[in-house]
Amino acid sequence: QVQLVESGGGLVQPGGSLRLSCAASGSAFSIVAMGWYRQAPGKQRELVAGITRGYITNYADSVQGRFTISRDNAKNTLYLQMNSLKPEDTAVYYCNKFRSTFYPWGQGTQVTVSS
Repeated sequence: QVQLVESGGGLVQPGGSLRLSCAASGSAFSIVAMGWYRQAPGKQRELVAGITRGYITNYADSVQGRFTISRDNAKNTLYLQMNSLKPEDTAVYYCNKFRSTFYPWGQGTQVTVSS
């Protein structure tokens, strides 16, 4: 059973940056397309960014140009570099498969953008 552990969230001022990490257990990480998702209070979970096993990336329009998704297959770790953060980026961020049958969801990491 794959386990996903997100980390790196926190409180940041508008315009600031954060780098999220997602550690995945299991040996299949390198062949699975992965993504970052977020869920704000009262809203549905939404896809933020995805990366295929061939390192092709995909971003939601709302984060295009500000967020960068990457992966280190040797470390079974997925990253999300978030720059120029806005209050509307406030949410719990999760990692999981990209547009596929999901693994069990992790606990997520809270990102709060506020002055």
